[in-house]
Amino acid sequence: MTDTVIVPQGVPTLQDVKAARERIAAGVRRTPLLPLTVEHARYPVFVKPEMLQAVGSFKVRGALNFLASLPEDVRQRGVVAHSSGNHAQGVAAAAKRFGVKATIVIPEGAPAVKVENTRALGATVVRCENTQAAREETTAAIARSEGATIVPPYDHPWIVAGQGTLGLEIAEDLPEVKNVLVPVGGGGLASGVALAVTGMVPGARVIGVEPEFAADAKESLESGERRKWSAEQVMRTMADGVRTQSIGVLNFAMLRDLLTGIVTVSEDEIARAVRHYVTRAHVVVEPTGAITLAALERLLATGRAGGVELLPGPTVVVASGGNVDPTRLCALLGVR
Repeated sequence: MTDTVIVPQGVPTLQDVKAARERIAAGVRRTPLLPLTVEHARYPVFVKPEMLQAVGSFKVRGALNFLASLPEDVRQRGVVAHSSGNHAQGVAAAAKRFGVKATIVIPEGAPAVKVENTRALGATVVRCENTQAAREETTAAIARSEGATIVPPYDHPWIVAGQGTLGLEIAEDLPEVKNVLVPVGGGGLASGVALAVTGMVPGARVIGVEPEFAADAKESLESGERRKWSAEQVMRTMADGVRTQSIGVLNFAMLRDLLTGIVTVSEDEIARAVRHYVTRAHVVVEPTGAITLAALERLLATGRAGGVELLPGPTVVVASGGNVDPTRLCALLGVR
């Protein structure tokens, strides 16, 4: 058997994102823009709360669009993916919706809650070492042996278009938006959001955010070539959803053209942002989802960070998910 599938080539367009929205509408919640109180903010700030998706993160958008785009005979052979947790749940949920088998490769060190939720959705979980190579090799071996299709976590036009539906919602619900801050891991979400927002609201800025301990995308964009960080380097951050060792090929090309820049944040800033969400906004956000608020607070306090400045006007921070391990959350909140 083969894991090769004929897929579209090239960069997705705004029309692809709009088509994806129609394709996945029945399985995705249109999350609202919630007002957010942030110190030093002179203009309205809103959070896009993707933890309200049924699987607790935005990842279901891209996974549903990918599976919906597969030919029926290919889809019925099943799918396989690798993920630290949220993509795992997104693919498992999409496979369950289509009634097909899903096998998910999850590295050791992923939050237990994400592993448990993936199994609860009916997927078979296979563990591997915590390196990009181990993830990819294990996934490819399963695809070959089972004839399953690999669902990439970010580096694919169908994934980017699906994640871009989040950006469409922002642009439609807040057409006067000036700044959108979005997490950058492999780059699928950031690529899709940047494509949709800049296409719908010319002049708006889309700003990427990474932890200082996993800033491979920032280094890549600043150097003009994709850079890879070691697994040991990126594992230092609590933001497990952006522990990718390198940005995707397609995503690098898109973000180079569409992002205003990338702001990096410290672990202390991420922890404060998680606490802000829980104690002041009364929502639970995982560390990865909180990095955009951490970056916004830095930008508001300093005026400029990472070569990036905010435009005056309404600003949206994307909270990408809320699948945080309870033990981790209690520690961040200082609760025993």
